Formats: sequence, structure tokens, C-alpha cells
Amino acid sequence: MKLVTFLREGHDQLALVIDGKLYLTDALHPDLPISMSMFLNYWEDIMPLALAVEQRIKEGMGKSVQTIPLEEAELLAPVPHPTSCRDGYAFRQHVAAARRNRKVDMIPEFDQYPIFYFTNHNSIQGPGEIVCMPDHFEKLDFELEAAIVICKPGRNIPAAEADEYIGGLMIMNDMSARRLQMEEMLLNLGPAKGKDFATVIGPMLVTLDELEAYETPCKEGHTGKSWNLPMKCWVNGIQVSEGNLGDMDWTFAEIVERCSYGVQLMPGDVIGSGTVGTGCFLELNGTGKLNDPNYTEQWLQEGDVVEMEIEGLGKLSNTIVRDESDFSILALKKI
Repeated sequence: MKLVTFLREGHDQLALVIDGKLYLTDALHPDLPISMSMFLNYWEDIMPLALAVEQRIKEGMGKSVQTIPLEEAELLAPVPHPTSCRDGYAFRQHVAAARRNRKVDMIPEFDQYPIFYFTNHNSIQGPGEIVCMPDHFEKLDFELEAAIVICKPGRNIPAAEADEYIGGLMIMNDMSARRLQMEEMLLNLGPAKGKDFATVIGPMLVTLDELEAYETPCKEGHTGKSWNLPMKCWVNGIQVSEGNLGDMDWTFAEIVERCSYGVQLMPGDVIGSGTVGTGCFLELNGTGKLNDPNYTEQWLQEGDVVEMEIEGLGKLSNTIVRDESDFSILALKKI
């Protein structure tokens, strides 16, 4: 099942996507919720009904229901109001390349346990404009990732059971202001201001039943579902990144196990995979300079269009916009 949230008369509205058309949930069945938050909070009761309704539509029984073409809808983040947002560090290729580019050894702890950080769940957004302050343009970066959303509460969830808590997958673009990030992390805390201004998810939430054909064995020694889903990113129509979700070393199930240790996960919690190999300019620039001292760094600029695509999950498009304010926190830095 593919679920989107779109803007309808000033409010977020939940819809099913079938054959490029939006079917409003409240028009399909009176017991279907109109918001993603309600859907997630009553997932185990609602999901069987939603699947049955979807099947009836696919069998041609929904012809009388008014629909909206997907391309005409103003899409929001599929989960527009997450209860929290964490981001993992699951792709060894990305971590190893970034450390190699800094001329430091691969950190052995990567293979011992998955890690994550919290980012600003109030800065989640979907397709459309990403408004950036002046300091964000100091080495502004994209990060090509996938994300899950939790669909039922749980605490101390074993990895072997954790896939049952995953409502579905989305594309994630973990936007990064690298100068802010690198400066604050010199104090061994963060990332904070380098990350908290925008995290993009979308364009839709794709439930796991929809992705069964893509399932592939996870890495040896690991536990949980894995999916063979090619991932790509373009900036202004030029492809800059390519990877595969199946390259995750730590599975989402293992990350959920870690996240839920001693903590209640809640429906609506969003958890990212971390950056795929080649999935950001920080890594690409480092590799480029390592191979060629004359390599010219590339960072996102005002007006750039960033498009991310993961097979089965759709395409997420954003345009970089400069805020009207010229306020700078970098200018407040004490000497």
C-alpha cells in the first residue's frame, strides 16, 4: 500500500495512491482515518480494512469514487508530524569512505553496534522548497537515505521481532550544513545546528507488503528484513549518487532494537538509515580530492533542484531557496 499526505483546504489529508491517483480515505470508508497520525496509532485495527479497500479498488469497484491525479496534489511529508526523528549510520561503505578521505582508519566499533542521533522532528518536511539561512549555505549538502516509521508502541524490542513494528519505508534527505556541523562537533556534541533546519521525507509511505518482491537476505551475522532497492540522486538533472538499500550493514530491525532499549518507541517515530555510499557531497568531495588535488568541491546552491529516487518508493524533489533574513550565528562566534 502507498500512502500520502497532501494539503486539502489548509489541512493535511491522508490518501491511498493507486495507479497514479489519490483516493481520499474518508471517501473510501467511514472507519478509515483522515490523518497519518491516526492511521499509525490504530495501525493493527486499520491496516486490514485499508488493505481490503485497496483490493476492491484494484478490482474495479471504486470507479464512482472521486480521485485526484497524484501530480496535481500538493504533497506534504507522508508523516507530517512525527513523534520523534532519529537517524542511523547503517552503511559501512559510506562510513569507511568518509574516514578514508580524512586519512583515518575505519572505526572498529561500527561493526559492534548500530548508532543513531536525534534530529528535529519539528523540521520534517516533504517535497517542495527547502528554505535555508545564510549559514546553511556554508557547504550545504544533501544525504541520500531511506527511513521507516514505527506503527505500534514497543519497548526493548528484539531485532528478530522488530520488523513487525515498521509501518513502511520512505525516501529521506537528511539535509546538512557542513560548516556548522563540523564546528560544533569539535566539542564532541551534536550534530545540532548543522542538521536541525530541515529533514525531508517522502513522497509517500510504502508499506512492507508492497515491498515483498524486493526482499533480499540481510548481511551475514545480521537480523531483519533487507530490500534490493536501487537508490539515486540528481542535482539539477545531473546524477551525483547511486547505491542500494540492500547495502545496509545494520538492518532497520537492529536499529529499532537499539533505539527501543529502555525506551518506549511510539507510533509516528521516524528512523533514518543513514547515508548510502556516495550519498552526499561531503563524501564525494573527499574522494574527489583524494584522487585529484585539483578537484573542485561541489555544494548545494540557491535554486538547485535535488531529486532522489528509490525503486518502489517514488521520487522526492526539492528546490533550495534562500531565506530573506541575513541573520548569521557564525558571525556571533567569539574569537
